[in-house]
Amino acid sequence: MPFYFLLSALWVAVDQVVKYLVRTYIPLYASVPFLPGMDLTYVQNTGAAFSLLSEHTWVLTLLSAVVSVGLVVAMAKRILPHWSGMLSLALLLGGAVGNLIDRALLGFVTDMFETTFVHFAIFNVADIGVVVGGILLCLHVIFAFGKGWKEEKEEEGNP
Repeated sequence: MPFYFLLSALWVAVDQVVKYLVRTYIPLYASVPFLPGMDLTYVQNTGAAFSLLSEHTWVLTLLSAVVSVGLVVAMAKRILPHWSGMLSLALLLGGAVGNLIDRALLGFVTDMFETTFVHFAIFNVADIGVVVGGILLCLHVIFAFGKGWKEEKEEEGNP
């Protein structure tokens, strides 16, 4: 279990270092080529995904804090004991805390990854953790929980 908390902390650290470097070396709204199909573009997002709720940063800060505490409790109690469940929670926690730090200390989230091959929202390392963790959680629920429910039903039918 400490491994998954360590993974969350590492995700937060990488997120915060990348955000610091972007804020330090890239002017606001400026773009720098990064990878084929992706630029680093420094923007400040006061909202959630796609700038939703941009006028209510405090609500998002509170929500991030509550979700983060819930994820810590879920991980500590090993509510999803399989490695895929714990990994999904660790990535979700790292992403939630990474963006929570920005909202609480800066009043906005630093975003920087801009796809140039398709028009899409600019995002950050924490967002990647939330998306990958969310997808992994969905897969975990479909495969791990589904298997458990099937076994449970079979046991009920065989007294």
